[in-house]
Amino acid sequence: METKALKSMILENLKDLRRFAYSLTTNISDADDLTQIVVEKLLTRQIPNNVNPLSWMFRVCKNAWIDELRSRKVRTVDDTIEVSEIASTNDAYEESKETQQVQLKAAIMELPDVYREIITLVIISGLSYAETSDVLDIPIGTVMSRASRAREKLAAKFNKEQ
Repeated sequence: METKALKSMILENLKDLRRFAYSLTTNISDADDLTQIVVEKLLTRQIPNNVNPLSWMFRVCKNAWIDELRSRKVRTVDDTIEVSEIASTNDAYEESKETQQVQLKAAIMELPDVYREIITLVIISGLSYAETSDVLDIPIGTVMSRASRAREKLAAKFNKEQ
């Protein structure tokens, strides 16, 4: 892939890459740092042949995070979930919708790592099960079962709250 095309692909998918980095790190500052590291790596490496560039991009991110964890030797999890404040509005529907989005984001961040990664890649970033399998280097059946369990956990959490 040409440098110009690679830069274009990175820019088009930067939001999804950052979102995936956040799902791994659970901290906005760490996610931004990880995203920067990944973009630098993407720009200095050659995309392997016969590989989906988007899957490769997420794989580089996942591997960079693993490298970071290894270098730290200890994994610390920030239990706080940073979400933007809900803008006050007179429209109850919009407020309810925003509240639900904040609650969903919080519920996703409370999921164990294995489920949060799957939800972020499959549901939020729109990767197929096969692409997610490639990114995470796990069998496609595992992706499917984890996605199903993650959905069940989220549904149970929301049904419990209502």
